[in-house]
Amino acid sequence: MSEEKSLNFIEEIIEEGIASGKYKTIVTRFPPEPNGYLHMGHATSICLNFGLTKKYPGYTNLRFDDTNPITEDTEYVESIKEDIKWLGFEWKNELYASDYFDELYNYAVQLINKGLAYVDDLTSEEIATYKGTPTQPGKDSPYRNRTVAENLSLFEKMKAGEFEDGSKTLRAKIDMAHTNMLMRDPLIYRIKHAHHHRTGNKWCIYPMYDFAHGQSDSIEHITHSICTLEFIPHRELYDWFIEKLEIYPSHQYEFARRNLSYTVMSKRKLLQLVNEKHVNGWDDPRMPTISGMRRRGFTASSIRKFCDTIGIAKRDNVTDFSLLEFCLREDLNNTALRAMAVLDPIKLVITNYPENATEELLSENGPDEMQGKRTVPFSKELWIEREDFLEVPIKKWFRLAPGASVRLKSAYIVTCTGFDKDAHGNITTIYCTYHPDSKSGGDHSGLTVKGTIHWVSVAHAATAEVRLYDRLFKVENPSNEEGDFKDYINPGSLQIIKAYIEPSLLSASIDKRYQFLRKGYFCVDKESTADKLVFNRTVTLKDTWGGNAKK
Repeated sequence: MSEEKSLNFIEEIIEEGIASGKYKTIVTRFPPEPNGYLHMGHATSICLNFGLTKKYPGYTNLRFDDTNPITEDTEYVESIKEDIKWLGFEWKNELYASDYFDELYNYAVQLINKGLAYVDDLTSEEIATYKGTPTQPGKDSPYRNRTVAENLSLFEKMKAGEFEDGSKTLRAKIDMAHTNMLMRDPLIYRIKHAHHHRTGNKWCIYPMYDFAHGQSDSIEHITHSICTLEFIPHRELYDWFIEKLEIYPSHQYEFARRNLSYTVMSKRKLLQLVNEKHVNGWDDPRMPTISGMRRRGFTASSIRKFCDTIGIAKRDNVTDFSLLEFCLREDLNNTALRAMAVLDPIKLVITNYPENATEELLSENGPDEMQGKRTVPFSKELWIEREDFLEVPIKKWFRLAPGASVRLKSAYIVTCTGFDKDAHGNITTIYCTYHPDSKSGGDHSGLTVKGTIHWVSVAHAATAEVRLYDRLFKVENPSNEEGDFKDYINPGSLQIIKAYIEPSLLSASIDKRYQFLRKGYFCVDKESTADKLVFNRTVTLKDTWGGNAKK
């Protein structure tokens, strides 16, 4: 009997709240800013927030934190929605912080009326100077003691567009000597004359994240507002706004980021990679974005399994990319269709096979008998992998060599009788004889061989472009290395080759995953056409990075 998985600390809090009667319905939210594509760090948060309300009675909202019109775009909104749906989750309400702009403005007015907010004329540089240091208190702004009436009038004029960007801000009046720097009269609103992707030009003042976030949670009656550890210092301010406004008491809980080795997960750094053309867009299969993972061939179930496996914790750490690949291989091994493709071809000629003859041989579609079989054409001339032949075999070599025998997958046993070389000493053709009574499924030859290799019939082979993707960086934590993180990009992260594929792959579809026998797992790329098939390598059959294999 399998051992029941222990609860994480947020689940423990939820179960205590349900048991005490504090909560009957659990409400969470996923609040991305639409200024870029989601990455694997977001996947952890998505799986956590949506997973909790799958496990406990309740629901999850999707709320876009669209309070910065300069960096946001509807392109990012649509990509975020697509990624969440692909991961297998559905939100109850699609919401935007901009839905609450009127309400948030009214909250700000309430704070002014309570003497808890004021309009400040200091520049951003002056505000920073006045704020003090962690060991020294700040000093009050000379505008801190404006009257309620003056602040209301100035704030209304800010809203009406009478002031230039940066000339005025609205700040909370808390304590300029507070030990938490974030509590030293934080900004609530700033002036920004910019077109907003949803509200157009209605607003020229926009709420700061710390003000909009908690109040949006409260408006939606979020019971558990889950964010990452860097927001621990913000929690005091989050609670202060809710207390002073006397609104629904949402509560913030923090968990640790899970960074992935051999990549970066900073939106700023990912944007650099895109803008400087180190990768081919946000969905480049080497990127740690969810859209990049999807294009590379990762499955939603493998990413959910990965997020469940690593769990959540209270200390930031780096998770090995190999664990993500392990979850993927487990999934693909059970679900991927099987096919044969030769990536580094050399010709094999079966000298005693009838000229112009063709057989249709049966081969398994997958590990499950329910997946059935496919037919594969067989003929006198075949493509095999160059690495499957050695002129001088090494110890325990079970593939082709002069005088050695091997089984051709789903076909016959062949014995090598010779080979040709070109003027440079490169082997060009291998010659074999086959044993007609050794056919797979009805072998009466009495021969025993230890090796099986794959092949593709020369006469029936189709060609495809194959993109061999590998890790984007050659060091585990490029952000922690000296110098520019881009100096550590792996030059071998993409190799493009021409391969020969069996004809069944001509009907390969973009939504399927394929195991090219003995070579790895592959999928059809979105750039593939009827005239030019393109396959991406999703992952190798085994971990080639284990034991510092490529350091």
